[in-house]
Amino acid sequence: MNATAMSPLTVTPLGFVPDLKNSTLDPLNETACENWKEIHHLVFHVANICFAVGLVIPTTLNLHMILLRGLLTIGCALFIIWATLYRCALDIMIWNSVFLVVNLLHFIYLVYKRRPIKIEKELSSLYKRMFEPLHVPPELFQRLTGQFCNIQTLKTGQAYAAEDKTSVDDRLSILLKGKMKVSYRGHFLHNIYPCAFIDSPEFRSTQMNRGEKFQVTIIADDNCKFLCWSRERLTYFLESEPFLYEIFKYLIGKDITNKLYSLNDPTLNDKASKKIDRQPSLCSQLSVMQMRNSMASTSDSEDGLQMFLRGTSSASSLRNNQQEFYNAYGVSRLQHDVFC
Repeated sequence: MNATAMSPLTVTPLGFVPDLKNSTLDPLNETACENWKEIHHLVFHVANICFAVGLVIPTTLNLHMILLRGLLTIGCALFIIWATLYRCALDIMIWNSVFLVVNLLHFIYLVYKRRPIKIEKELSSLYKRMFEPLHVPPELFQRLTGQFCNIQTLKTGQAYAAEDKTSVDDRLSILLKGKMKVSYRGHFLHNIYPCAFIDSPEFRSTQMNRGEKFQVTIIADDNCKFLCWSRERLTYFLESEPFLYEIFKYLIGKDITNKLYSLNDPTLNDKASKKIDRQPSLCSQLSVMQMRNSMASTSDSEDGLQMFLRGTSSASSLRNNQQEFYNAYGVSRLQHDVFC
């Protein structure tokens, strides 16, 4: 057998010098840009401008995510047009079609979230007066009023709560229409007007003690309509919404403060109560501080703030018995001097 045929290797003679001039260039060198191609079509540049503008929109802008997704969608659509009509590049068209679908779906979702929330006509005044000034979003208010509450009515003379009979653990209500009057042992205390809690003192007191009864009688003075929550379900909901929980704490505390005003003037009408809502005075701040001090200092469940929260206080028309009522409801002499 020939030795030359057995060897697959080619033997290069000594002293052989390859001809570099006539040899072909390495394929890697073919990527070098010796001659720049012509500029792409205007559609290509407009698409990139859309991307650039979308990325520089400041996040502090309220609609920045909607604008970003909208510009990205337009940019992807322009890229598809450019790749199809001017470039004839199937891969570019396919990838931008995928990006177009993703951004378009996200854009539609964001616009849907920004849709106007339609609040029921019966609840619109409640939202505008109590919740909108505290920056509660309409969708959150709709969740609050649409799941575990209902609107109930009372005719003139019907009782919302009876003294020492009705349990305070079942519900929390806000008056929407009409007027209610609150009395204690047959003595008139104050009125309740629309957009005010009916049983805010009882709600606060039963956070400390359960299984108690109303210490006052609440009767409809007109045909009334009120929004009623299941207390247990409302509590669970507020625990999952910390922002709304703080809002309720504020509103209930403010409502109790307004009821303190009405102790000194039981003829306080709805118009005057709105003025108090807008312009809380030093008296209300002092009374809230006093209530907090009472809450922190008292240990007897039948004294102090809890008695006041169950039944509020007496009217100025009963000044001869006023000190008895203040003592019964746990309102200190300091509060009496502040309001009188």
